[in-house]
Amino acid sequence: MRHGLVLAAALAFGSFASFPCSSQAVASDSLKIYFIDVEGGQATLFVTPSGQSMLVDTGWPGFNGRDAERIVAAAKAAGLSKIDYVLITHFHRDHVGGVPQLAERFPIGTFIDHGENRELANQDTVQVWETYEKLLQVGKYKHMVARPGDKLPITGMDVVVVSADGKVLAKPRPGAGGDNPACRGEQQYPADTTENVRSLGFVATFGQLRILDLGDLTRDKEMELMCPVNKLGKIDIYVVSHHGSELSGTAALVHGIDPSVAIMDNGAEKGGSPGPWQVVKKSPHLEDLWQLHSAEGRGSYNVPGEFIANAQGPDSGEYLRLTALPDGSFEIFNSRAKTTKKYHAKAH
Repeated sequence: MRHGLVLAAALAFGSFASFPCSSQAVASDSLKIYFIDVEGGQATLFVTPSGQSMLVDTGWPGFNGRDAERIVAAAKAAGLSKIDYVLITHFHRDHVGGVPQLAERFPIGTFIDHGENRELANQDTVQVWETYEKLLQVGKYKHMVARPGDKLPITGMDVVVVSADGKVLAKPRPGAGGDNPACRGEQQYPADTTENVRSLGFVATFGQLRILDLGDLTRDKEMELMCPVNKLGKIDIYVVSHHGSELSGTAALVHGIDPSVAIMDNGAEKGGSPGPWQVVKKSPHLEDLWQLHSAEGRGSYNVPGEFIANAQGPDSGEYLRLTALPDGSFEIFNSRAKTTKKYHAKAH
């Protein structure tokens, strides 16, 4: 039996990159998001103005603790002595594999996930799932299982679950619910049978800014969220689903949410696929697409170099840091280029 609480019940009661030190934060009332390079997995660290933190996924296992070290570097740069919440989107190696190594290196408060692993035929998935389960069974950590519609207990940021364990929101979010013209011409996609379809996705709202992260949610579930009714509404920052894989990122989703900026946590040989890449770039009001890596896979696409954290060549572990203010304005810092681009608040 899982060791943890269902979130709804719990809420009823209440060479590594060099990160700048936390004293360089732009403003004390800012939200900071570190997009950490884990070579085609995911590790995204949110730090609210109150100092609460949420890490989304932990990268890969192995590599002598490479991904865990990079996460710890980001956490220390943000002035953290503990990661309050670690949200696991799903139980694939590039998302949950780094948990044990991170737990050895840095204090963690609570793990949040979608529940049981369902992909039992994939031995790699079963192995990392069992390792994660053993860590939870020690009893050192709190544990929550989240469902669509749940609000996560993150102080300083409103985080609402929109997909989990193969289910999506039953009703549109406040302000959403209109017809989605981007559904026209979309096809029906076959049902995915992997852990991807069970990804724990969420919308995070900070003041006027809205951020969407769906993990590796696949096209069939995107259609349930967006067609014929747009249940998500408009989004400012879109964390590109599935690293820019062909199995995710339909026009129904991307054009329906109409982002200002998209950030793709791809790797050199993973993601940046032509179809999803072009869908993002053609989004009606997109200002910029950023990539964690120059995509070097066959047929992959890339944005100009100033929007890429890690260029071609040796692995350098560079990162992107987004700093947002409550009025909806934000800026993105590229640690490789040592440049920052500012974005004005979008009218809602």
